[in-house]
Amino acid sequence: MSDKHFYIDPSRCIGCNACVAACAECDTHAGVSMIHLETIDRGETVQTTPVICMHCDEPACAAVCPADAIKRTADGVVQSSLKPRCIGCTNCVFACPFGVPKYDAGIDQMMKCDMCYDRMSIGLKPMCATVCPSGALFFGTPEEIAQQRNAVPVNEFVFGKRTIKTKVSLMMPRGSTSLQVKPDAVIRKADLLETSRR
Repeated sequence: MSDKHFYIDPSRCIGCNACVAACAECDTHAGVSMIHLETIDRGETVQTTPVICMHCDEPACAAVCPADAIKRTADGVVQSSLKPRCIGCTNCVFACPFGVPKYDAGIDQMMKCDMCYDRMSIGLKPMCATVCPSGALFFGTPEEIAQQRNAVPVNEFVFGKRTIKTKVSLMMPRGSTSLQVKPDAVIRKADLLETSRR
């Protein structure tokens, strides 16, 4: 594979769903999109962000799979479950801190973004990055992203006491080195909303 990397820039997402439609055109899972758009804070803004697999260095989805159906390639791409091995237990769905794997009951298998491995392995961009009109999904070299953006790529995420490093980077404000996810922040906001209703 090349020295190109995948970057997500939520601040550029315009919610057009071009990436979702393009993903469904991929030959390996025709008709079914492996990515989706998520709203950031629907009560406050219409901002969306594309959700793709972050391709963790130590993928939780693979670690909890009792059938050893999820494999990570030598170059760091975490694949969808292997059909002959997947038992449909959904452990991977609950284990992923990014909420990426989805269980498809129709085929009794977990499916997820594999970064268009079939395309990337022959030098092509992932489908979603090819069609994104705003550059919210970008596939290129570190030099290209540095020239085009003021934000910096971050691929270290802290969930409680666990730090997860990923192949995909999230564009964040300059000076950022990691993203800390604090579950209690969500609870506090919910508490505030509940209090305001009383």
